[in-house]
Amino acid sequence: MSQTVVLGVIGSDAHVVGITILEQAFSAAGFDVVNLGVQTSQEEFAEAAVAHDAGAVLVSSLYGHARQDCQGFHDVLESAEIDAVTYIGGNLAVGQDDFERTRETFRELGFDRVFDSETDPEEAIAALRRDLQIRPTETERVTVSS
Repeated sequence: MSQTVVLGVIGSDAHVVGITILEQAFSAAGFDVVNLGVQTSQEEFAEAAVAHDAGAVLVSSLYGHARQDCQGFHDVLESAEIDAVTYIGGNLAVGQDDFERTRETFRELGFDRVFDSETDPEEAIAALRRDLQIRPTETERVTVSS
């Protein structure tokens, strides 16, 4: 599967810091990152995933309205015949007190993995490597075991 990831902030959200950090972390980990920036529509995610043959689509949202922004997202991806792993992370719900409930909501919307805003990028990178069946390089294995 492709090591290209499409990354962006969905809907009307204009928070850029999180995806900038993710872009740097995923790039440093060897992924080819296509950063769509902020206020990205569902269709723009799908178009980029097709254009770049993405193995993963990573959605960020920090303003608390991700559920509304992601309604029908996987239908759009399916219509474009995209077979990619989908992740979402950030502050996904206003008053997000019970993250397990929030996680379940987004799993029901079709996301393969759901992360809160406190997730270390390395956790998402490790999960994506597992999901895409990418083995770490020798240097990475030595660094992790040290």
